[in-house]
Amino acid sequence: MSDDPKIFMPSHPLPGDRSGVLSDFDPGTRTLPAGFRIAPPFRPLPVEVVLEKDVAVVLRDGVTIYVDVLRPAGAEPVPVIVAWSPYGKGQGTSASVQGVFGMVGLDDGIVSGLEKFEGPDPAYWCAQGYAICNPDIRGVVDGEGDSVLWDRQEGRDCYDLIEWLAVQEWCTGKVGMSGTSYLAVSQWFTAAEQPPHLAAINPWEGVSDVYRDLVLRGGMPDTGFARQLRDNSFFGRNRKEDVLAEAEHHPLVDELWEDKIPRFDRITTPAYVVASYSNTLHTAGTFRAWRRMASDDKWLRIHNSQEWPDYYDEDNREDLRRFFDHFLKGADNGWERTPRVRYAVLDLEGGDQVNLPAEQFPPADVVSTKYYLDGRTRALSTEAPASESAVEYDAESNPGSVSFLVRFDAETTLVGYPKARLRVEAKGSDDMDLFVLVQKLDAQGTPLQNFTVPNQGAQVHDVTEHGASILRYKGSDGRLRVSMRHLDEALSTDAVPAHSFDRVEKLAPGEAVDVEIDLLPIGLAFHPGEQLRFIISGRNLLGTMMPGIREYVPANTGRHVVHTGGEHASYLQLPVQAR
Repeated sequence: MSDDPKIFMPSHPLPGDRSGVLSDFDPGTRTLPAGFRIAPPFRPLPVEVVLEKDVAVVLRDGVTIYVDVLRPAGAEPVPVIVAWSPYGKGQGTSASVQGVFGMVGLDDGIVSGLEKFEGPDPAYWCAQGYAICNPDIRGVVDGEGDSVLWDRQEGRDCYDLIEWLAVQEWCTGKVGMSGTSYLAVSQWFTAAEQPPHLAAINPWEGVSDVYRDLVLRGGMPDTGFARQLRDNSFFGRNRKEDVLAEAEHHPLVDELWEDKIPRFDRITTPAYVVASYSNTLHTAGTFRAWRRMASDDKWLRIHNSQEWPDYYDEDNREDLRRFFDHFLKGADNGWERTPRVRYAVLDLEGGDQVNLPAEQFPPADVVSTKYYLDGRTRALSTEAPASESAVEYDAESNPGSVSFLVRFDAETTLVGYPKARLRVEAKGSDDMDLFVLVQKLDAQGTPLQNFTVPNQGAQVHDVTEHGASILRYKGSDGRLRVSMRHLDEALSTDAVPAHSFDRVEKLAPGEAVDVEIDLLPIGLAFHPGEQLRFIISGRNLLGTMMPGIREYVPANTGRHVVHTGGEHASYLQLPVQAR
């Protein structure tokens, strides 16, 4: 009998809208001439490319997976970049991928269609002297075995693929990894296994803790996107992991969830990490991995848009090539002089600043500053109110929230990690689901927001009015179920509280407790007269992460009380950059 706590469900074959021109099983080697176009909307190949299709690779436990390798024609060995994900390796020309590009406002012609969804495009990289490996991983499409979701098993499997690739006659022995979202997450797990021939990684926004980022953020079973991920990927012949059933049967962090956290202290590979402030699925995980990974050679770039337009931007791709040229080809191109951190400051009024250099994040000139809540005036102030007061709201009715304001008299820039420390009490309940948001207001008090994608049409307005938060930035948010408030002392810092999520501590009638809530990292400029609004609510203020997924309904009843001032003053801690 297996002691594996994973729960599996049947999978089924790749559906029509997920199938592309190259999805059919068709082993063999063919040459694609320069100018070859896989289908009319897509970019032609600038160089001759050899396609080795459906090559069998046997993993250490005997499971066979199949990979496509696209490499420059010719006899000279080249390094290879791996795109590891459960999305079909021939899916780049599928209706589903074209639909995603249409949703965000990208033209299909910026890629060749030979790339994996969210992965590096062979049309560009082969022309630069690299091979691309697109695998169908364990349990996916024609691969044997049962698929798993963001797990150390994936790290071991990708280790085996990397070591197989490194000894192929066309390979120099240098292997890198690149890609966004799932393709980023798999890099944390793979690098932690320390495959000898993995020379560089490029995680471009991705979660780094399945419990805290995907299924139980803040201790709440918000599984809308997890359901979409489970049901609309991992297509194959056998079984796939049922992460929703696992969340139901394992509501606290245990061995199952620990296995879905990369061992950051074992990640020593050179890394170019890309993040944003605005991706409510990926932001927390990307910054967490950046902070904890052990690599001496690691770079962070924080952009001001959304991962797909950022990843396929020509300038950013050239920047990534300099990184890979340095670590995969040994090029003396000055990459090592690239600032360790390049960050953005959002303006939300058209004046964003990007690629600001720093040696760390937050930058060294940032000071964590407490802004105290005052329940009498509903103001935020750097001086704690001397007298105690409380403010409350009905958690089940409109508005179901309370807010506090501060107006900035001088230019003020916030860069770093906000957190809230609140003294709270529940009336009529033994628990609370709390949601918090830092919002920028103009001088007249109007909330400022910003689309993160090129598409700003009417339909995108509709789906982002309440929800699809990865497409429209409305501020830095956080959440916590109060019974899960216990802090992990080993991982918590003054700037970033980390919860253990391994115990439940319900509230007694009349009991007020202190809770710390981490908010997503922020880079936000306030001009004189503009305001910051801090909202505490019993409901999700941003709605869903993605369009069309089920919204989480908080388990709230009764009234929520926020205590301010006095001995247990509640405050919002903000990372204020010196002027």
